[in-house]
Amino acid sequence: MPEGDTIFRAARTLHRVFAGKVVTRFESVFPALNRVAEDSPIVGRTIESAASRGKHLLMAFSGDLLLRTHMRMNGSWHVYPAGARWRRPLRDMRVLIGTADAVAVGFSIPVAEFIERGDLSRHEILQSLGPDLLDPAFDRAEAARRIRSKSADAIGDVLLDQRVVAGIGNVFKSEILFLAGVNPFAPATSIADQDVERILDIAFEQLHANVLTRQQALSVAVGRRTTRSLDPGAKLWVYGRGGKPCRRCGIPVASRAAGLDARLTYWCPRCQTLG
Repeated sequence: MPEGDTIFRAARTLHRVFAGKVVTRFESVFPALNRVAEDSPIVGRTIESAASRGKHLLMAFSGDLLLRTHMRMNGSWHVYPAGARWRRPLRDMRVLIGTADAVAVGFSIPVAEFIERGDLSRHEILQSLGPDLLDPAFDRAEAARRIRSKSADAIGDVLLDQRVVAGIGNVFKSEILFLAGVNPFAPATSIADQDVERILDIAFEQLHANVLTRQQALSVAVGRRTTRSLDPGAKLWVYGRGGKPCRRCGIPVASRAAGLDARLTYWCPRCQTLG
């Protein structure tokens, strides 16, 4: 499930492999992308950078053009050496960007658009994003202010609102609130200021820990984890563990569908009492 850490790692890989390379091949199933490519060819442009912004991935091309993609639930970017066999079928391809020695394939990506750099400051979705937890300039005070502005909403729903703070998805929501000891259904207005700040500190720490390289983490372990355990069966505290014993207190982890998308929230009724 792509969250801020997934998109950050994807952008880092795309930047490492493609920055400075010239596009030799471009394909897409999106008519809007193809219309831009016909009028202003992508082939021949230099890929300048790839970066994440919350759950959005932005690839910048020479000529002041950007490609924005959003993975939603099932999208992903794969990178292959030129001519290598793909791990997913052609029917799942949505966007393809190739250079002389590598190809980036966006599989099952539901959202993709080209943006002129001059229009970026007026892009409604990107400009509405809250502070990005993986941005070096993350503004904790502004994120806290936005959380408090959602006073009547459940704190679990607030953390999923990308206009409040960018990068948290359903997995991290449950894990962050467990670590903070906060009931995910408590109204944001009931969370004390120091607990709001602690939630943000935990969120910042957890997302950053999950974008470390293997060398930085001094570990060969891979995959999202919040427990710091190297046990492959103990990566997460509560997410996906409904009915199983809480790793701290032993009572069954609870789960409930919540929010507009009826996503499952996981929490420990004994360990999460704040709010």
